[in-house]
Amino acid sequence: MDPLPVVFVRWPPLGRADSTRAALILVRKSKEWWDLAEDERRRILEEQSRHISIGLRYLPAVARRLYHCRDLGGPFDFLTWFEYAEGDAGRFEDLVGELRRSTEWSYVEREVDVRLSR
Repeated sequence: MDPLPVVFVRWPPLGRADSTRAALILVRKSKEWWDLAEDERRRILEEQSRHISIGLRYLPAVARRLYHCRDLGGPFDFLTWFEYAEGDAGRFEDLVGELRRSTEWSYVEREVDVRLSR
C-alpha cells in the first residue's frame, strides 16, 4: 500500500483585528475510532470524510488552532479554537456543518461547542 501524502498547511494567524467571533469545540472520539489502525483513521479523514480538504476551502476566512490532548487523561481528545470575522459566520457554520455530516463524525462520542464574540 502506498503511504498517504503528508499535507502541510499554513493556517491564517490567530488574533486578527477583524476576527470578532470565536468558537471552542471540544471533541471526544469513541473507543471504536481509537481501535482502528492509524492508517485506517487517516484514510477515513482524508478519503472518506475529506476533513483536510474541507478545512482548506474555508481559508483564510477561518483561522484555527488544533490541540491534541488525548494522552493528557482529560475528557476530550481534541480541542479546536476557531476565529473568524462576523461577516464570515455563515462560512464557519458551513465548515462545521460539513465536518459534522462526515463519516469521521460518526465516531464522535461527545462534543462541546462554545461560541464567543467581542
